[in-house]
Amino acid sequence: MRTESCLAPRNGHESVPDFSPVHNHLEPIVYRAVLEAAPHFPGIAGRRELLADVACVALNRLPPRYIRDPAAHTRHVTDRERADSELAISEAVEFAFGFVQARTVMRARG
Repeated sequence: MRTESCLAPRNGHESVPDFSPVHNHLEPIVYRAVLEAAPHFPGIAGRRELLADVACVALNRLPPRYIRDPAAHTRHVTDRERADSELAISEAVEFAFGFVQARTVMRARG
């Protein structure tokens, strides 16, 4: 069985591409939205692990938007796409707070 990575240099002359700049463009936006909404959810606001859960739930409801160059991405997004994305993020964060809050109450009772 071959375990060699498809990205590994085969003859010493090829270099492995640098994927470190690739990231989900929505992550920092969702993190900010979670922090901005947190004061409206006092049972969650002061609990780092629950805020992380909220971010995970919200991100899982959104399609990932992987980018390499934030400046290039900004130039290629229309105003309509930006507005649609902002609305989707807002709705995902709102849902996520409700979801985590309900699960936290259920755990406290059970």
